[in-house]
Amino acid sequence: MKQPNDVFNDFQARVSDLFKNSPAKDVERNVRAMLSQGFSKLDLVTREEFDTQTQVLVRTRARLEELERRVAELEQKLPVSQSS
Repeated sequence: MKQPNDVFNDFQARVSDLFKNSPAKDVERNVRAMLSQGFSKLDLVTREEFDTQTQVLVRTRARLEELERRVAELEQKLPVSQSS
């Protein structure tokens, strides 16, 4: 007599074989290929590239704000010139 685990494993193996040989597997492969081809035509970046550029932008923005603050300080130190 088969054990419950043996019955389950046998059932799982048969279902796996059924899906391997079914048209659904071919459809899945074709859909994946079409999606992959479609994505390759788009101008997309990876998450890692996006995160890196976000960090660069944050640092650049902080540096810009610091430079703006320094320019404002220097402008306040300049003598006020009278225009004609």
